[in-house]
Amino acid sequence: MEHPENSADYKGLTVNSGVEQPSIVNPYLTRNRFARRRLTASDYVEGILAGNVTILGQAVTLVESTNPAHQAIAQEVIERCLPYSGKSVRIGISGVPGAGKSTSIDEFGIHVLRERGGRLAVLAIDPSSEKTKGSILGDKTRMEKLSTHPDSFIRPSPSAGSLGGVARKTRETIILCEAAGFDKIFVETVGVGQSETACHSMVDFFLLIQLAGTGDELQGIKRGIMEMADGIVINKCDGDNVEACHLAARQFANALHLFPMPESGWLPRVLCYSGFYGTGIKEVWDMIFEYVDFARSNGYFDHRRSQQARYWMYESIHEQLRSRFYNTPAVAEALPLAEQNVLAGRLTPFAAAKRLLSLQ
Repeated sequence: MEHPENSADYKGLTVNSGVEQPSIVNPYLTRNRFARRRLTASDYVEGILAGNVTILGQAVTLVESTNPAHQAIAQEVIERCLPYSGKSVRIGISGVPGAGKSTSIDEFGIHVLRERGGRLAVLAIDPSSEKTKGSILGDKTRMEKLSTHPDSFIRPSPSAGSLGGVARKTRETIILCEAAGFDKIFVETVGVGQSETACHSMVDFFLLIQLAGTGDELQGIKRGIMEMADGIVINKCDGDNVEACHLAARQFANALHLFPMPESGWLPRVLCYSGFYGTGIKEVWDMIFEYVDFARSNGYFDHRRSQQARYWMYESIHEQLRSRFYNTPAVAEALPLAEQNVLAGRLTPFAAAKRLLSLQ
């Protein structure tokens, strides 16, 4: 019988899901003596279903890897976890930078764990540098309470230049978290923009965090983002800012009445709260759970999830077509010359694209 460490599942994979790297102190140092047993797809699935957050974190790293060998085993893990997923409430949280998303998530999370129990996973998407693709991954430092709670799992991930800042593999990560027993999942986006469209397509309730007293409240009333929101909350409703928050809430509520009724039949509500002081958090959760009960009772909850699955099927097709195009040898060879011709004005971008597409 073949030893498991010699199987294809183990190639290039260690317990930390990364490719083994040479020692930065001594590149010639052998690691065989200290090598850990590499994990198979079965090991990952067994650990995830047991609720092992260490194995879960390693599996997410595997999912996020661009290594083809890693992707093969990651997809097997996802498919085997899929029957155990789908039992959570998925909540997308977005808002302008500085709106206090991370602090609010910390308060929201602690409140629901204390009042309703269960387990909470936070998938925080950090903006990446367009130049280096690097990311600070500092969201966890602003979630001081959740980061030490035994029933929470916080996973900061770099957006890595993906659409609007939503990590490319967030939807797959949701499946793994649900299989691990997390019944409440937060997906935090990097800010107002295209990321909201992607986030909205993978959550059950989309919460928009706004600010008041900035002198530019009307900037927050954008038709696209407002139509996606299932609930709007005005943060920092404390101190001298209380009156301004309630005024902004009325403005947002009036704006919502100008839009057509959402497909769900639910009219989004506008609430005020203070993430810093933790006031008004119960009302926000009451709104979320009331929406979930409402959407489940009229069938929209399941309908929305099925539509999201279809959306991500087409997104996956587009992604794989793009990957195959750029990995076609003829395209890779012709691309530099086509780029030079476009830069020199000898060829239009559209003509160049058409020629390259014909090489497949």
